[in-house]
Amino acid sequence: MAQRDYVSRGRSTQKKKPAGKGRKPAGNAQKNAPVDSKLPIVRLIGVLALVIGFGAFLWSIKDNVEDDVDTQASRPVAPTQESLPELPEEEWEYIKTLPGYEVEVEVREQEKSDKRYLMQCASFRTRAQAEEMKAKIAFQGLEALIRHSTGSNGDWFRVILGPYESKRDAEKAKHSLRKVNIATCQIWYWNL
Repeated sequence: MAQRDYVSRGRSTQKKKPAGKGRKPAGNAQKNAPVDSKLPIVRLIGVLALVIGFGAFLWSIKDNVEDDVDTQASRPVAPTQESLPELPEEEWEYIKTLPGYEVEVEVREQEKSDKRYLMQCASFRTRAQAEEMKAKIAFQGLEALIRHSTGSNGDWFRVILGPYESKRDAEKAKHSLRKVNIATCQIWYWNL
């Protein structure tokens, strides 16, 4: 069997449709042309007739408006100041009774303890990373310390803030660091 070369062979011969099938004869397009050009004129005349009719309708009802609406002369006259009774004098009780009330609240003093709180924000293998974190914390107005510790798993550089006298102070610092996307801080009770 011989191989066929499809590229050099060219396109296959197809049956061509006769020119007259599926198309309108050119003569019909010329006959419809004058009818199509009259269509916008008919529409324009129709729109103008509607606008003129609407204007005439509005003109005819403009005089009827005054007959249906109440005029000021037909409205009842409001009573004058002389015919009205005097307003009663309002008496506010709370103005007299409020100064006599006092609220007493028991406020417990916060017990001061010897506990100190420290906050560790990160722990790094290199001092350079710890110094970078310390600089970010310093931009928030807080002072951080870097503590070196050696453990069973190697050397670590911890970034620590504190000591804080109360846990509330440590939480306040923690929230200010969260605003700059330092969310790894943990508050612990530690002795230095």
